Amino acid sequence: MQPERRDGRSRRSVLRGAGILGGILGASGLASATPGRDPGPKQTELLLGIDPAHARSSTDGTERTARDAVPAEATVVHSNEQLEYVAVELPSELPAEAVDRVREALESNDAIEYVEENATLQSLYTPNDPYYDSQHAPQQVNCAEAWAETLGDEDVTIAVVDQGVEYDHENLVGNFDDRIGEVFVGRGSDPEPLSRDDTHGTLVAGIAAGETGNGTGQAGISNCSLLAARALDEQGRGALSDIADAIQWAADEGVDVINLSLGSSSGLWTLENACAYATEQGSLVVAAAGNSGGSVMYPAAYDDVLAVSAVTSRDRLASFSNRGSEIDLAAPGQNLVSTTLNDGYDRMSGTSAAAPVVAGVAGLVRSVYPGLSSSALREHLRDTAADIGLSSAAQGAGRVDAGNAVTTAPEGYDGPDERGDDEDSGNDEDSEDGETHLLSFVTEPDARFAGYEFTATGPVEFTTAPGQTPSGGTIEGGTYSAEDYIEEDDGTWHAGGVTGGGQGDAFSVEGAITSIEIGQPDVMWVELDGERLSPEEVIEETAGDGGDDGTEDGADEDDSDDETEDDENENDEPTCGDETNTARVEGDLDGSGWWPDTARWRYTPQTATPCELTLALDGPSGSDVGLYITRDGRRPTQWDADESATTTGDSQSLTTALESDDEIRILVTATGGSGTYTLELTEHGY
Repeated sequence: MQPERRDGRSRRSVLRGAGILGGILGASGLASATPGRDPGPKQTELLLGIDPAHARSSTDGTERTARDAVPAEATVVHSNEQLEYVAVELPSELPAEAVDRVREALESNDAIEYVEENATLQSLYTPNDPYYDSQHAPQQVNCAEAWAETLGDEDVTIAVVDQGVEYDHENLVGNFDDRIGEVFVGRGSDPEPLSRDDTHGTLVAGIAAGETGNGTGQAGISNCSLLAARALDEQGRGALSDIADAIQWAADEGVDVINLSLGSSSGLWTLENACAYATEQGSLVVAAAGNSGGSVMYPAAYDDVLAVSAVTSRDRLASFSNRGSEIDLAAPGQNLVSTTLNDGYDRMSGTSAAAPVVAGVAGLVRSVYPGLSSSALREHLRDTAADIGLSSAAQGAGRVDAGNAVTTAPEGYDGPDERGDDEDSGNDEDSEDGETHLLSFVTEPDARFAGYEFTATGPVEFTTAPGQTPSGGTIEGGTYSAEDYIEEDDGTWHAGGVTGGGQGDAFSVEGAITSIEIGQPDVMWVELDGERLSPEEVIEETAGDGGDDGTEDGADEDDSDDETEDDENENDEPTCGDETNTARVEGDLDGSGWWPDTARWRYTPQTATPCELTLALDGPSGSDVGLYITRDGRRPTQWDADESATTTGDSQSLTTALESDDEIRILVTATGGSGTYTLELTEHGY
């Protein structure tokens, strides 16, 4: 675990944001450079934190202490006396086993406080497009934070129903889908503009998905794919039938987002039906509110459509923007730089410009959460919007926030299968062979490494139970990959695992459950289809044969004798908890905004044979805090973690199994409150 700061300053006062040891949002100011050092990644280097007593010694000092400590294979190439660390370079040809030996030797030295890789940090993405500095929309909606996660997936498609689009434009051609688009009005089969005055569609397309990071022109909101549906004529007018057909075509093509920078003052059944159809097909329909300063136009006013108003670069409602209770989101819509005809660039104003900003952000979100349904995507964009102080009639839920929308896991997001509503059709066949039950093993909060085993006559699978444990934990099987197992032996299924800390494991079991063993019955219980039962009741309920499984009275007496013998030798057996190591960190979190504030930490097992790690988080008073961990060294997020504790409140606790080769990374989040937090870790070993 990174040591606490020694100068009394909070972690946030030095590095604000997230990183391997506290700072990934910006890499400047981490250390002064050593003259002659090459810039960029340094994969052959280790960083050594020097014990303060040695580092501050007038005779030793940071660099002298390090030089005395490093073995012959290593060379001190950089030192920072203020932060009391040095960089040590190892020969690039040194085998991994030798590197491990060097690390072990350094870690065993009392003068060395910590050893870690000289990791590569990534700054937030800034496009190299030459007109980016002249733009304000991507910056205003926080695209940089979103782009650090994704620029947009080419498998996510945005359809522009508009005038034609110059799809071979230098800053659009790379993002256009191979299908290019379809023609619903005008001559030919190519959805290019009908005349050199038809700039509207090309401007809209460039805002949503002009190529970002290609060193050309401006930066679009996303690098998602584009399709053009030409449904408007040279004057920007279109027949209802042509527009409705274009919407239906786009939906049938499976696009993720449909942008409609067009409108009518009257509600039209055909248009409403087309938008409803697209929503049913899984497309999010985004429409401009209108530019008359009046009420929201159609199709934006329809229930199935996300309505967008326009704000200025200072987050004031644009004078031309329509407003009303139908508004969902606001977006920049004044003087936006975008693509125009003949490989040109121009500025565009209007809610027609604001709508593709939201469409582009929606594409970014779908890129990260590919299974999100259209209705869930719409609500997620609203939930993560930034309140800019306007009325709900002007801003809806707020100004769209790309960074918050991409980095915040959608409510109840279940993974890439969510977009399909159909259940697996195999359940009917399963019911013919035997009834399927939900079997859960649930623990009290103080349970540690509680084990269980059971057998069944039919197939067994890991699953997730609905709801939570009484203490707010999740009930999900297979979370401890090193301990949880399912095995089949000649028609008999054996399964088991470990859980604890108020969490639970769940299995889908077809057929009879014939035996159940619980290692710590005082802190663990069994549930069948959500009902708490004894193991014997579960066996009876599933018609398992509980009488021939070695649990007769005589067998119980034999087991008791065996346990007595085991008790006599118990002191000779190592147990989890014989060795203990603790660590504690603290810092500040500001969760008063519309998105969570975060902090990140890394922990390496310290005991000789680790078995369990407990994390206890106390957050700012009145806040809602979350705790997320991974074991394999990957960066945890709110939607990608091996374990998490996310119950409502300003404190969380989490207990997990621990092995010597685990590389624990920790994410702490806070919303709704600001102040100091503490994170305490207790490691148990044999």
